[in-house]
Amino acid sequence: MTKKIDVAEIFGSDVFDDATMKERLPKKIYKELKQTIAVGGELDSHVAEVVANAMKDWAIEKGATHYTHWFQPLTGITAEKHDAFITPTDDGGVILEFSGKELIKGEPDGSSFPSGGLRATFEARGYTAWDCTSPAFVHESPSGTSVLCIPTIFCSYTGEALDKKTPLLRSMEALNVQALRLIRAFGDTEAQRVTTSVGPEQEYFLVDKDTYNQREDLIFAGRTLFGAPAPKGQELDDHYFGSIKERVSAYMNDLNEELWKLGVTAKTQHNEVAPAQHELAPIYNTTNIATDHNQLVMETMKKVALRHNLVCLLHEKPFAGINGSGKHNNWSMSTDTGVNLLDPGTTPHQNKQFLLILSAILKAVDEYAPLLRESAANPGNDHRLGANEAPPAIISIFLGEQLEDVLNQLCEKGEATSSKMGGKLDVGVSTVPSFMKDATDRNRTSPFAFTGNKFEFRMVGSTASIADPNTVLNTIVAETLSQAADVLEASDDP
Repeated sequence: MTKKIDVAEIFGSDVFDDATMKERLPKKIYKELKQTIAVGGELDSHVAEVVANAMKDWAIEKGATHYTHWFQPLTGITAEKHDAFITPTDDGGVILEFSGKELIKGEPDGSSFPSGGLRATFEARGYTAWDCTSPAFVHESPSGTSVLCIPTIFCSYTGEALDKKTPLLRSMEALNVQALRLIRAFGDTEAQRVTTSVGPEQEYFLVDKDTYNQREDLIFAGRTLFGAPAPKGQELDDHYFGSIKERVSAYMNDLNEELWKLGVTAKTQHNEVAPAQHELAPIYNTTNIATDHNQLVMETMKKVALRHNLVCLLHEKPFAGINGSGKHNNWSMSTDTGVNLLDPGTTPHQNKQFLLILSAILKAVDEYAPLLRESAANPGNDHRLGANEAPPAIISIFLGEQLEDVLNQLCEKGEATSSKMGGKLDVGVSTVPSFMKDATDRNRTSPFAFTGNKFEFRMVGSTASIADPNTVLNTIVAETLSQAADVLEASDDP
């Protein structure tokens, strides 16, 4: 019998989210923390002290005995050092404490993590610092113990970034500054912040654990290195969106429950093209939170699989001759007033702000294609091919018929006077209503495709952190937005 899940009840139940902060923090403290999250700035020590105490009490109620500064070093996975809440007392006992200082800063040994050659190996000191824009959460380890996880950045003694989160946050801030300059030139005085959002689609394989244990190549390399091809692959196209098997469905249900508790908006699940390949897609979130969540998704996928006597493989190409797993990075920009800056509207040929932002993105991808290529490159991903899609090494952009027509008009005539709309689609069945088509078709082979109000960067490998590609995307677009803003601000034409 399938276990019933009250999604509304459990969603975010293990997250120190906005609703929990509003309930547990004094109004003044809550307001100051929200202001810091919204516009940046240094958090006052008295605010940190109150937040830390409330966070500790909440975590203990959830069964936590330890806390950790949860960070993302250059290994591509997450790291954590657990500290107990205990403090010795004079009478030989302990009390449970957690200070604002401990919340804001930690000091893990930085010498054993890769540094990209930034410093000598004997230089051991490293610092973690709280990223208050990403909510803390309680995470249950495989042993059943609960730990308060505080998302942080990780830097060296002299301030160099030793992680993937710091460059990502810097890139988000750079894009915010330059995008605000541009929309101010178009008369938008209400927006105070521009953020990038990401929805990463995570593909994965499930293998029976008993079978997995017989394959040393899977155990040590996470992929097939030898053996004859399977008698049936994906030739019949019968796996994609096919009926989900009961065992896999049970796994997906448990996975969703775990992710929902952690505030991950797991939305879509289905069979992928290759046998034993599946996909999970969340709803969009702010890029740094989406990056944190994707790390939790990959970790939780592996943990939950073992409960079902399965092994989850995230390698880009675990089996020879069939589709390799990827991660489609859906990227967009929006203001804090709710305006999607990549939404062309119903008349994109008249939407000058959209066309300028679109052109800036095209310029960024054209000029910095090698950086985008590098952000998704690794030995497994470079060989990721398949029957139904094959992201090429050459970074090309697909805009669709409508936007391509608008840009061609601009190039040929200096102005665009029309734009092709999707129109209605009638499938010729009387009981099926006609419906509006999208303005563009979808493109499965372009590594950077416009899909309505976002760009889909399709080259990211399934094992990879999405921090690198989004750091590059934010940074290169910030650069070209800056160039456009320079021209607009220097212009005498209102």
